[in-house]
Amino acid sequence: MYKALIEDTFNDSEGTEETTFPATDKDLLILIEKFLRFEIPSKVFLQAIAIADYDCAAAFRYVENYLIVLKNKKNRKQKKLLVLGCSTRFDNN
Repeated sequence: MYKALIEDTFNDSEGTEETTFPATDKDLLILIEKFLRFEIPSKVFLQAIAIADYDCAAAFRYVENYLIVLKNKKNRKQKKLLVLGCSTRFDNN
């Protein structure tokens, strides 16, 4: 969606090169909206904006990867809490 491919005149797939485009204002708003639902460090947010300055597609990949890692950490913490809550080692008899 955000990649532009420039093909040579012979349509040779080996000769295809990828070019990058900076994010537009609309793209930046979309990036910000993706982060709004999560508590993230300012360093991560600023890094996404810096990447978007020269490569919009890479910025979206960065955001998506970060959010996936964040969700996985959250799910892992919830599973640990369930395991701790089910422990019967300290039952009073």
